[in-house]
Amino acid sequence: MINTYKKLLITCICLVSFPALSQSQLISNIHGYTVQDGNLIEFRALQFDGDTIEKIYTEQDNLPYKTEANINHIDGKGRTLLPGLIDAHGHVLSYGLSLMRAQLRDSESEYDAVNIVDEFRQQQSSLHWVQGRGWNQVLWPSKQFPTAASLDKIFPDTPVWLVRIDGHAGWANSAAMAVAGVDINSISPAGGEILRHKNGQPTGVFIDNAMSLITNNIPKLSIEEQQAVLETALTSLAELGLTSVHDAGIQSDTIAAYQALDLRSKMPIRVYGMIDAEDPEFDQLMAAGPYRIDTDKFRVSSVKISADGALGSRGAALIEDYSDLKGHKGLLLYSPQALGDKIEKAMKAGFQVNTHAIGDNANQIVLDHYQSLIANSNSRHLRHRIEHAQVLQLSDISRFAELNVIASMQATHATSDKNMAEDRVGNSRIKGAYAWRKLINAGAVIAAGSDFPIESPNPFYGLHASVTRQDHDNQPVDGWYRRESMTITEALASFTTNAAFAGHQEKEIGQLKPGMKADFILIETDIFSAPVEDIWKTKVSETWVNGQRVH
Repeated sequence: MINTYKKLLITCICLVSFPALSQSQLISNIHGYTVQDGNLIEFRALQFDGDTIEKIYTEQDNLPYKTEANINHIDGKGRTLLPGLIDAHGHVLSYGLSLMRAQLRDSESEYDAVNIVDEFRQQQSSLHWVQGRGWNQVLWPSKQFPTAASLDKIFPDTPVWLVRIDGHAGWANSAAMAVAGVDINSISPAGGEILRHKNGQPTGVFIDNAMSLITNNIPKLSIEEQQAVLETALTSLAELGLTSVHDAGIQSDTIAAYQALDLRSKMPIRVYGMIDAEDPEFDQLMAAGPYRIDTDKFRVSSVKISADGALGSRGAALIEDYSDLKGHKGLLLYSPQALGDKIEKAMKAGFQVNTHAIGDNANQIVLDHYQSLIANSNSRHLRHRIEHAQVLQLSDISRFAELNVIASMQATHATSDKNMAEDRVGNSRIKGAYAWRKLINAGAVIAAGSDFPIESPNPFYGLHASVTRQDHDNQPVDGWYRRESMTITEALASFTTNAAFAGHQEKEIGQLKPGMKADFILIETDIFSAPVEDIWKTKVSETWVNGQRVH
């Protein structure tokens, strides 16, 4: 696949096209907002030519006459105009596939989840494997992990594989385990766990690295099939007001699929890709170096490494035992030495390193590696990141700004996890969890995302959670640890200027000012004057990328 990567890279360099000369566009009758240097700027009109912004008009500026030559006037109809929103952590292929698989996010019990999968199967009778995503046993009355037995009653012969909401556990039936050759003698791989009954038989639930025992036996998508899934996903994301996403962990075949889409001008929004550190051709990709062309919508100049699992499945690596499971500290997916070697290789190859770390132990280990390896590789300017930075030792919070490390965080994780997070870590460690205000006060840059499809990709859900620390039922009343919330300006910055900065694109996107790309959205609600509890209800009416309407 590396040959495909190189071939498409060379072709792409040769075929870069430049925007043709076009008439200036002026959108007026709007409530415009953008964040510059942390401050909220208001304006009433935006003018752009081709893909580039020419001018923003404040209340003090006179607008061009409608009869003025070479300016096309667009009536904004009193709507609110914002910079295009950027999701700094999502999984585009998985999201596209989730649109085509059984949706278990709203399942109310193990029995209910099985029925949802059964209904899905009846509508997709040609599938050789039945797949789904989104179950969360914490929200079920039993709060217990599901088992293969419940699936076997409905699916005795068809393999079934259902991924947990956080993507760090999977639920298989006996047919899937038989295809994979998993039985009582199977051994849990390093960094993973096969859950078992008391008699030693696998229950059907696989945690973190153990998931590969099943997934390695599911037929892979071709590059052509991936293109179709990616295009579907990107189109859906554009409808939600996203003009750019950071795709967290893509392999060489998906890189090739993106490049093919880009060459055919089939990408409605921008993608900043992170190479999956587990790609079989990782070493070759590092040798090829960052893939970056200044005029296209697809770039790869970062690497995604996962240090631990997730909190909900107790895979996040903690320094002390889980508060609700004595003797268990979670899972490190690499030995500290192997993790350091992987980070160092990527840094020395000139890649930004973005490491998934959720537990306080994983975060501390990653920060320790960063502290020594950033200096050794002279790569402070690459703005390495920690993805999630979810549970932190209070003493580690100041290290983000000190090391120029970005905290890439997802606000809706806090409002989704509030039902179990304190059970997992206790009332002392929770003070360093989802600690946005402490990080901001310590000088850290927070780049916002959603981690879709684990959470909804709707960025207004994230903006709402950032400000209120509440769910969509306005619970808890005063917000969950409300003192860690952001202001609405900080929240918008986290989805615009900060996210652009986290992708080394702050000179092109993330704010609206002359010389920047004309990436913006029109929404029906002025989120700066509407009640904060209603931010999540915001509807996007138009999405523009490079001065062209894509939704």
